[in-house]
Amino acid sequence: MKIYTRKGDKGTTGLFGGKRVDKDDVRVECIGTLDEVNSTIGLLRVKLGSEHEWQANLHKIQKDMMDMMSHLARPSDTKKVNTNPIPEDGAEFCENWIDELESKMTSPSDYFLLPGGNEISALCHMVRTQMRRGERSLTSLIKTDEVHEAIPAYINRLSDLFFTLARAEMDKAGVAEEKWQLFLYKRFKDKA
Repeated sequence: MKIYTRKGDKGTTGLFGGKRVDKDDVRVECIGTLDEVNSTIGLLRVKLGSEHEWQANLHKIQKDMMDMMSHLARPSDTKKVNTNPIPEDGAEFCENWIDELESKMTSPSDYFLLPGGNEISALCHMVRTQMRRGERSLTSLIKTDEVHEAIPAYINRLSDLFFTLARAEMDKAGVAEEKWQLFLYKRFKDKA
């Protein structure tokens, strides 16, 4: 089977179940953004090296992203069943990893940070910001069709996770964080 079909030459693409939509459709935009995220996670994994302690978890996230994208490609009125799993434990998985990472860091997460630090931290911030863009596209998609509740929860938590991974990398490397401002809820809490 050839990789090219020529079916998209006029600006349409096929969804799960066979329906064709424009390539700038909100569903396609959402999936495309999450595909970018997944590719950047792949780059991060390469930069980390095959023996890095994050590899197994990042591999799980990449597989979960593929499953989520397959479900987002299926309009709710499609009769064809998607047999790929929905990662219903995704948000909890992220929370557990965040808690584990934070327990090993030398300082709490109280500030907005300027992205950077070192190459790995900067890549984690790239994933975080791409994930937020994917979340915005997902929110637009949710306004037009049903999406399993586990998917937006996981996507939301993934951006928190990659913020924490960026911090963990800097902490481990002994690189000082460039703080911008105290988190808003911390500012109000401190004034109370």
